[in-house]
Order: sequence, then C-alpha cells, then structure tokens
Amino acid sequence: MDLAPVPGFTTARRQRLDANAWIDQLAQARAAGARLGALWASDARATEGVFRVCVVVQQSRALDWLELALPAGGPLDYPDISGLFPAAGRMQRAACDLLGVRATAADQRPWLRHAWPEGLFPLRADAAGTVGESPTGPYPFVSVAGDGVHEIPVGPVHAGIIEPGHFRFSVVGEKVLRLEERLGYVHKGIEKRFESFPATEGQRLAARVSGDSAAGFSWAYCMALEGLCGGEPPPRALYLRALALERERLANHLGDLGALGNDAGFAFGLSQFAHLKECLLRTNAEIYGHRYPMDEVVPGGVMHDLSSAAAGLVLRELDALTAQLARLDAIYTDHPGLQDRFVGAGRVSPELAARLGLAGLAGRASGQAFDLRTDCPAPPYDRLEVRMVTRNEGDVAARVAVRFEETRVAIELCRRLLHELPAGAIRVPLPAPRSDRPGLGLVEGWRGPLLVALEVAGDGRIARCRPQDPSWHNWPALEHAIIDNIVPDFPLINKSFNLAYSGHDL
Repeated sequence: MDLAPVPGFTTARRQRLDANAWIDQLAQARAAGARLGALWASDARATEGVFRVCVVVQQSRALDWLELALPAGGPLDYPDISGLFPAAGRMQRAACDLLGVRATAADQRPWLRHAWPEGLFPLRADAAGTVGESPTGPYPFVSVAGDGVHEIPVGPVHAGIIEPGHFRFSVVGEKVLRLEERLGYVHKGIEKRFESFPATEGQRLAARVSGDSAAGFSWAYCMALEGLCGGEPPPRALYLRALALERERLANHLGDLGALGNDAGFAFGLSQFAHLKECLLRTNAEIYGHRYPMDEVVPGGVMHDLSSAAAGLVLRELDALTAQLARLDAIYTDHPGLQDRFVGAGRVSPELAARLGLAGLAGRASGQAFDLRTDCPAPPYDRLEVRMVTRNEGDVAARVAVRFEETRVAIELCRRLLHELPAGAIRVPLPAPRSDRPGLGLVEGWRGPLLVALEVAGDGRIARCRPQDPSWHNWPALEHAIIDNIVPDFPLINKSFNLAYSGHDL
C-alpha cells in the first residue's frame, strides 16, 4: 500500500496488517524507540466494507502508517496499545466514542461522549443529523480513599474565556495525591466538517483547529495535500511559511512567559510580555491582514508576499524584541519570588517523560531532545540549522527557560529567513490530488509536532482528515506533574504546559 512522500522524512510507508501483526509491529517500533504520532479510526464501509484503525509512528526519519481493518459485520474490537504508548489510551477512547471501535483496554469510560447518547457514533457515515438526548449520570472519576482525603472539582466552566475542561483533584490538606482531567466538552465537529470541504479548501478549517496554531496546522494540512498532488511550493513561499510559523511561536512564547509571571504573583511580567505580544500581533495584522495567520498558508504556497518595507518593519521589531527579552530574562532569573515558585514545581523527570511520550517544548524541558525542525527538517528548515533547546530538570523553571531560549532561536530564524528570502513566486497551481493513497503532514508547532492525516475521495472532496495536536500526548503528563505539589501551584504548572483544549476537542 502506498503513502504520499512526506517532506523531511526519507521513508513513509503504509501497511495494512492483521491484529497480531499490527500489535507485533507496534511493539517492535516501541522497543526501537519510535514515537507515537497519532491514533484514529475511519468509516470505510462504503468503499471497503470495514472500519479502519490507523496508527502513525515515527522513528528517526521514517514514518509508518499501520492500519488495522475491522469488518463491519464482525466484532469491532482491536488490541489495546496504551501499554506501549500511554498517550494512545485517550485516543482509543475517543475513537470508540466517535466510531464505535473499541480497544480491549481496562479503561472503557467515554472520553468525548458528553453530548450524544450511547449507540450514536457521530463520525460514522450514517450518523443521524441530530444529537438527541445527552447521556445522564456522573462521570466515573477514579476515587482516592484514605484518612483526610477529599476531592476538589474544578470546571468544566471556568472564569474568563478559558475553554471548558474538568479537573478533579484528590488532596490531603493542600497536597495533591491525584489529578484526573476530563476534556472534550464542546466537541466542535471539526473532523465531520472536513468531509464537506473540497480538499483544496481544507486548510481554512485546519487553521481553525486551534487558533494559536493556525500557521502550523494549515501548513501541516497543505503539506499532506501537496504530497497527494505531487506538487511543491516555490522556495520563496516555503521561507514565508516558516516566517509565519516562527512568528506564531514567538507570539505564544511571549504570551506564556507573561502569564507564568502573573501566576507566580508577578504582574509586572504579564504587563511587559503582553505589550511585546501585542506589538507582534499588530505587525501580523499589517503584513498578513490578520492578527493570527489564519489563512496565510494555502495549497501551493502562501497568500501574501512580503515587501521590502514590510521586511524592514519586521527586522526592526525583532531588534527591539531582542533587547527587551534580554532584560526580562535577567529579571525573571534574578527574582527570588519567581524562582521560589518555579524551581521544583510540576517536575516531570526525563525517565517519566520518555515513558509517557511527552512531546514538544514540555518534552524538551524534560530531556526529550526531539524537534522536527532539527531531526526531520523539511524545507526550508533543512537549510537553517535550527538550534534545539533542551533542559533536564523537567520543572516549571525548565519550561520557562526553554521558552526564553526558543524565543531567541525563533528571532534568529526570522532574521535568517528575511535576509535569505529567495526571489520568485509565492504560489503555484497544484495538480488534482490522488485518491488512491493518503497523505501526511508534520510540522513542529510551538507546542510540539502537529500532524495532519488526509484522505481524498475520487470527486476531490475530503474523505477523512485527522488533525493531531501534541496536547493529546501531553495532557496525561500534566496529571503526573501535579502529584505531591500543592493545589495553589496548579495554575502555574498548568500554564507552564499550556496545552490546547481546542486542539483536543475536535
């Protein structure tokens, strides 16, 4: 079986296996150090008479799409892989809620099924158009018993504009014994909505999977589509895509550094970083027509070119940001109150991070030295020699330090991209996408690796699109990070990860 080439990877293959071979190959991949990219399911009854469970694993510069077919008339059970890849547990539960395929796992609780009754599977082709009656009864959180143990429920509705999510703390006094999350309360229907889009327009929806990762998700989508079309954006467009992605990284790191200061009682940090982020977003509005680059990355290239005057504006902004960042880094580092809150809080050891598959900047702060821009560099990153930032402490202080240094790296990259920006076209037309194979796109977003798996029907519409945010991998690690910390430190620890509700809630 064929899989479209994926930029940055030397091999990309798709295999359909029986259950025994599927689990054996995944076990071998895990033993060899492979990383889980995504797990999802599809309804292929109309064309093949089966449901499909798909897993993407990455090892070095090789990608494997491993597929298990479940005949529609037979049992829809398949082997549990959460013992190999712990983050797969919630992906399996989501696949069960959405399509009715069930892993043979110990945890059979619903994960996304807040708004539809048991027996209705929204991603099936024949799913009813109305949701119907919502399920009743409490969600069976894992309880902790013992003298002095009590529970603190937080959410799912929160103050301000934060998206819904429930956090159930089991505590003794102020000390946290266990945290359990429940997410997915909105369930926007994005995966179903993709099926009504022509493949050539799907990047618009991909950019809105999680608004803080618009450039990353739309690039990953376009990468998958371009692989199916056999086309490649011109060099200038690739440089401009990377510029948008690095500016997205800058904006989010700046915002988080301010919020982390605020959560530690240092409002000065919030005001300073909020100002820097606002300046960057206003420049985005000038060069992209949008504060967040929602529709900047398009199939075959980018939407807007960059004039010499706009490039000069961005370079001057980067110079000012560099100076301000150095001052603020020194203040954060030398502030005893901040360091008292940061150091040792929410620690995830490198060993635990490796076992859980912690990804992205949170993983790099816990010794997981992996960055697609360095390890599997797609153009133009293959020419930029990206400097990877890692720490081993795995606490809030380490995640703050990684953010500061990754901000500097992003500034360096933006300067290089602007100074070396090739001449030429910013967009090229693409051939029609192939429908006989799927495509994959992987981009190192600011949180970590963003994956888009794309299948196109014969009429050019999207048959299946799975966008995968790294938050799927990292939310379980947050439950471990809070153990033995005090309840008031949770907002700080949570913000140091700053995981996506929206990217998880499709």
